[in-house]
Amino acid sequence: MPNATTRPKRVRRSRRTPRDDAARNELVWRSLESAQQCLLNQDYGTAFVHYLLALSLAPGLKDYARESFRVTLFKWTEELDSLGRVQDLFDCYEQALELFPVDEVIVNSMGEHLFRMGFRDEAAGHFHKALKLRPDFAEAKENFYRAANWLVERWHFLMLNDRRRNQKYRQAIQKAVESGCSTVLDIGTGTGILGMCAKQAGAARVYACELSKTMYELACEVVSANGMNGTIKILHKKSLEMEVPKDIPERVSLVVTETVDAGLFGEGIVESLTHAWKHLLLPPQNPQDPYSSPALTGRVIPAGATVFGMALECPEIRRHHRVCVQEAGGLSLSAMGGVHSPVSCSLDADDTTEPYTTERLSQVPGGYAALTEPFRALDVDFNSVQELEGLCSREGSRFRLPVIQDGMLDALAMWFELHLDKETSLSTGPQEDTCWEQAIYPVQHLCECSLKAGDELLVEVSCKDAYLRVHAIAVVRDGLVTSLDDSASGPVCGQTPSTEAELCSALASLQTGRSGSQHACVLESSEIAMINNVQYHESYSRALEKLLRALRASRGPQGSEGAEPNPLYVLDVSEGFSVLPLMAGRQASVKAYSSVEKERHQTLLRRLAKENGLRPDSLEFWLCRAGEDNRDAASAAASDATTALQRPSTEQLWSAIVLDCVEICGLLRQKLMEKATLARSFRTPFLNWWVATQHLP
Repeated sequence: MPNATTRPKRVRRSRRTPRDDAARNELVWRSLESAQQCLLNQDYGTAFVHYLLALSLAPGLKDYARESFRVTLFKWTEELDSLGRVQDLFDCYEQALELFPVDEVIVNSMGEHLFRMGFRDEAAGHFHKALKLRPDFAEAKENFYRAANWLVERWHFLMLNDRRRNQKYRQAIQKAVESGCSTVLDIGTGTGILGMCAKQAGAARVYACELSKTMYELACEVVSANGMNGTIKILHKKSLEMEVPKDIPERVSLVVTETVDAGLFGEGIVESLTHAWKHLLLPPQNPQDPYSSPALTGRVIPAGATVFGMALECPEIRRHHRVCVQEAGGLSLSAMGGVHSPVSCSLDADDTTEPYTTERLSQVPGGYAALTEPFRALDVDFNSVQELEGLCSREGSRFRLPVIQDGMLDALAMWFELHLDKETSLSTGPQEDTCWEQAIYPVQHLCECSLKAGDELLVEVSCKDAYLRVHAIAVVRDGLVTSLDDSASGPVCGQTPSTEAELCSALASLQTGRSGSQHACVLESSEIAMINNVQYHESYSRALEKLLRALRASRGPQGSEGAEPNPLYVLDVSEGFSVLPLMAGRQASVKAYSSVEKERHQTLLRRLAKENGLRPDSLEFWLCRAGEDNRDAASAAASDATTALQRPSTEQLWSAIVLDCVEICGLLRQKLMEKATLARSFRTPFLNWWVATQHLP
């Protein structure tokens, strides 16, 4: 065993220390100089490597180099992101956090990358850590709230504050447990409130499942805070993946759930209850044996639902789903006849298309007018597995609705009455004070559909692909049947159809030889609403005219008399689809550039340009895929993330840049300054003109 008291010899080491320190210091400072030079040359990857080496060797320089290191990291990770090198990107952040583990700016930036890539839970954790490091960090606070809105959706708060809904669910669960339902499964538990109601009612064993990791963790905390930790088994799992006895030890006698949206079926309640009846629930009560013990039979809360609907006129819904104006800022918009929002309730819509949007009709701006009386569209029994299984294959039901007042048909509104048990129900109707909104099926593809009192509106209701689908098919007026499909050919003369067969025959003759819309294009509802904003486009039109006139005057005389003047280059970097570049392009000696990237949007802008007489060379697209039409599949896969920046030559850069900076909700758009900086770097040095407002005076 070595002598513990013997001191190690340090003579030789001390002799080498000065030489080692000098070499290390020289390496550190050379690396720092190289890093700074590479940063100036925009060689961010090499700069990052040099900074890592220098700061690893000399941790004492971290405060000195912190700002430059941050800039290098952010620029390099942006490049990696644009190239799709996701793993390299996060490797860089991990290396950076090894050097600066408590740097709130780096932690927040990594969270932003995680959020954009869909890792919401992980992103929220980074934003929360950044706020712990610096509670007054405004950017991290805004990011954290944004992530929280994604992870805990706003309707949870509305639902928890709906006292009437909570009380009725509690009453129904109390009665079921008191009648003998001793084992309970809460499907989609959310915050755990229904499972806790069952436990408080005296259920012997309570299980709950929740797919969202955030809501699962929240439910565990809520249950623990209410002193029920260990009395309710909560699983982070989708109910469709649960098995007995793997996940729960027994079949339960009661399933409680509120997996319903405004359209009743949109959260998958049909599929989850069908699975529950087959795998997780005790058999339903035998109608021939009404005295069988509830402890030996299964039931569901809610027991069923009734769906209602009506046709309505609503200008607010109309302006978000149909182009209602003939012109915008002097531009003709007749070529936009086929434009519609992503919501589609047509009969031939594919299974992936969302068939409805939602509105709280009692609070919609401008109000609404009911064009028909409410009608009973559908009944469903959640305690019948046969009915649940046959719901999606059931033929659609058609209804003939008498029109009660004149008006324009803008949408069909649907709501439901949820029957918790035989005595207790909840209504989501327009006049009810409830956490639910109403499902809205906008009428699209039509410039106008006017109804008159005494008409009949033919509506079809179905449950295709487990969505409630509702479609206005035709109008019957004075013996004429007019199809509401955009592709139908027109009215058919004859007697008013008195039977379903006669009406189907009339519709069939209408739709013979239909060709469909040749110019259909999907825009977001916010983009359609912006197109319908007349004041917005008139203001921009005046501002652009004034700006371009001033730009021409500032340039003075050009070239010989009669020669074509050099064009002004105008770039529009507004968010989403915009007709502003067309307003600029119709001015003399102007070449306009749009930043839209989607091919269908570019096609629509070209069609509008042609309709308004713009020269073919007066409109270009700033961001577009390089040679997309000429690439084969292999090269396309290799360069999918490569984007070419199309811009004027270096001698003639942007004369004016148009920014749409404010979102409809009033907040500044995300990444606005980065986009503005990128665009600004290509402007003409002597012409620093901007149009940068949401609503110009």
